[in-house]
Parts: sequence; C-alpha cells; structure tokens
Amino acid sequence: MKFSIAVNMNRFSPRTAMTDVVRSTLELVRMADQGGFETAWASEHHCIEMTIAPNPFLQLTCWSQHTSRIRLGTAVICAPYWHPIRAAEEAALVDLYSGGRLELGLARGAFQYEFDRMASGVSQKLDGGEYLYEILPAIKALWRGDYTHQGRFWQFPRATAVPKPIQSPHPPLWVAARGQDTFDWAVENGLGVMSTPLQKPFGEVLDLARKLDLATDRFPDRKRPRWLVLRNTCVYDNPDQWRIPVQAARRYAAQFQSLFTAREDVVNGFPREISLSGLDQADHYSDTGIWRNMMFGTPGEVIEKLRAYRSAGVDLFCYGADFGLEEQVARRSLELFITEVMPGFAQDDALP
Repeated sequence: MKFSIAVNMNRFSPRTAMTDVVRSTLELVRMADQGGFETAWASEHHCIEMTIAPNPFLQLTCWSQHTSRIRLGTAVICAPYWHPIRAAEEAALVDLYSGGRLELGLARGAFQYEFDRMASGVSQKLDGGEYLYEILPAIKALWRGDYTHQGRFWQFPRATAVPKPIQSPHPPLWVAARGQDTFDWAVENGLGVMSTPLQKPFGEVLDLARKLDLATDRFPDRKRPRWLVLRNTCVYDNPDQWRIPVQAARRYAAQFQSLFTAREDVVNGFPREISLSGLDQADHYSDTGIWRNMMFGTPGEVIEKLRAYRSAGVDLFCYGADFGLEEQVARRSLELFITEVMPGFAQDDALP
C-alpha cells in the first residue's frame, strides 16, 4: 500500500486571511513531496469557503513549481462543469508544466448546491454520471489527434487538444466511485478507482471493496485497477489529544452535511453548521464514532487502522489533510505520519 495526500484550501471564518491559507496549504504539499508521498491531490469545488478549489489545474500548476518528485492529481474535476476540449487542454498543460507528473481524476460532481450555480438545470443525481461517461472518451480522443464529437451534451467539429500530454499514451486516469455502476465502468475502461467512505465506519470500506471485486469479476479480461481510499487523517503524540481532530471533524461534518440538507443556507461562502444529532446513523458523528471511523490516533493506533485498509485491498491510501485542523496541529500530524507511520509500511512491502 502506497500513500497520497488530498490538500484543499479551506476557511471556516472570514477572520482567516486567504494568504495564510495559501501558504499553509503549500507547506503541506512540500512536506508530502519531501516525505515520500506518491501523489498530492487537488479537488474542484465552487462558492464554498470550506473547500476553496475553483480550478484544480491551477493549484497543481502552482504545486509543480514548488515540488520535484511527487505526482500531482485532480481529485477530481467535475464533468458537467467542463467542455471536453478545455479539460483535455488544461490537463495536458499541467502534464507539460510538471514534467509528466499529472494524474487525472474525474467525477460526476457532489453537491446540488454547486450544480445549481455551475450547471443550471442539471440534476447531480440523475445527470451527473451521464456527463462523466461522455466526457472521458472525448478527452482521450482529443489527446490522440483530430476528433469530431456529436454527443448528448457536447457537439463540436474536428479539433484536437493543444498541447498534448507528455506522458504516453496519456496520464493515468481515475474516476470517483461509490455506486456499482461506476465501479463497473471504471474496470471496463481501465480507470483507477477513487473512493471515500465519508463518515461511515470501516464496514463501508469493506462494502466498497466488494463492489470493486464484483466489477473485476464481471470483466475478467480487464486488469484490476488501483484502488484509492480517502480518510481524514490526524496523527498526534499523546492519546489524550484525541479530541482535537474529533472537534475539527465535527465542525467540518456539520457544514458538509448542510450542503445536502439546507443547501441554500450559505452566506458569503460559509455554510451554516447544522445539528448532526438528527441525521441518519447519528452515532457516526459521536465523538467516539468520529475517532473510530477516521484515521485518527497515535502513530501506533494509525498503523493498526491502516493495516486493516491494506488487508481490504486498498492500493493507495489518501491522507485527508483538509478538515479544519489548526496549522500547527496539521503540520505535526503530517510530520508524524511521514516519520513514524510510513516507514513501517515500507518495511512491510520489502518483506518477501
């Protein structure tokens, strides 16, 4: 099992300076680069201060100039918000700027709140996947050369992506998947799979693993794809520090869930925090539930949790760094993960 990191800029108060957010985010990416992480991921979100990510390609371009070896990925770009030509060209440009380090992840999109503003009239649940299924083959065709597209959502005459990516035949491709249909599509098309269990317990990881196994069984002539799983992560020195990440995760979850249940209650980009007690499976949001389900703990506790993920078939664990930890806590957590957690897995991988 290898390690990657998801880093977004986020603010939970207008009192936080945006310049401080940029600086602290970049510092985490630099640490990950120097510490041996395989990939740093940037997401796409709009009009939400808790995830400031209007264009992941711009973030990756910035990171490429401050790093030397870490691969740089989108996790993800939202298919309904992009024209295929623009997506193909901007992705190729990042591949060029980074010296061939791009990993391109795509998804159908997460929040109807964003769809209402970025893709008016489009239903995230009903239409998002159809955009995804149409845009990816178009991007691959545009990278190959001249291509004419007459699809349901986009139509354009003969065109090609300029520039082309420098990786051959193209950068590695990923798709965010939770439903069985997307797992099947990923395996059939040779895409890496990115999954998040959200706030759910480890049993959700096992359920996602079963979906991947079922998809692989349905397409026996296809190679099993790499599987990434994301969890918010915090490593701390002393067991009595466990409430620090739990409190941050609770605040993050209260805003995150409000985008689904009260999505018009966002003021100047800040979602209202809702009560978590009234949600389905509210025990997932208890202090002990959050600690148990997230990748929180001392180095030894985190190692034990990670071994269960490896046993479940996870190829690339994604360290979720952006859920509102104070800067000093976030830096110490990543330092401990690099120095005390990752080396144990490197030794395990070296065993015959």
